[in-house]
Amino acid sequence: MSHFFAMMSRMKYINRWGLMNNTKNENISEHSLQVAMLAHALVTISNERLGTALDANKAAVIGLFHDASEILTGDMPTPIKYYNPSIKDAYKTVEKIAENKLIEMLPSDLQNVYSELISSDDEQLLVFVKAADKLSALIKCIEEARMGNNEFLKAKESINQALVDMHLDALDMFMTEFLPDFSLTLDELD
Repeated sequence: MSHFFAMMSRMKYINRWGLMNNTKNENISEHSLQVAMLAHALVTISNERLGTALDANKAAVIGLFHDASEILTGDMPTPIKYYNPSIKDAYKTVEKIAENKLIEMLPSDLQNVYSELISSDDEQLLVFVKAADKLSALIKCIEEARMGNNEFLKAKESINQALVDMHLDALDMFMTEFLPDFSLTLDELD
């Protein structure tokens, strides 16, 4: 018997942005779906417009599992997680232990497949997944600001700058072409 997929279904119980006053809570299941879609889009833009030949589908699936360890660790707020190098390194160790625990829940014949997704070392794709993760956070800030929640304004500025500082052409294209629409209402999108 394997508990892996039952454990994965618990992503919906882990809320993000725990230190922030949210107009709408976001769980890691919702966040991971968005990261998957964004990672797929960024790799697709890179392939179609910049001539790369990367696996957009694999990037999407890595995005689906990128926060899986948080089922066991919870969502550590960014200001705490990156407060200093010692905390950051310790948290990375805890994440790795949690990832391994999740992988060990699978039957042995499936562990290698899911290990490549949960603990991916594909640096070419991880660049896009990390960009998608930050982009998802920026979108959350935009949505909260649109609802009049000033709590996210500082985060919006710093995340936007972090995305610009990534110097990733496909990301820049996405931010120019698609990101402004996240500020629109449903009627404006119609």
